[in-house]
Amino acid sequence: MKTTIQVLSTALATVILSAAPAFANAPGGGYEGITAMYYGTIGLILAYGVYDIFFKKS
Repeated sequence: MKTTIQVLSTALATVILSAAPAFANAPGGGYEGITAMYYGTIGLILAYGVYDIFFKKS
């Protein structure tokens, strides 16, 4: 079960981090790098929250 969660979270983080530059590329913006970091950080926080709520055993 733990391995499945690790694989799913890694896959989710990869998708989020690879899709972020596509959302951030607005013409004439100049904020592509920081926007990708923002989306990646928010995605990781949300993924940890889902893990903490549904999959973590106390």
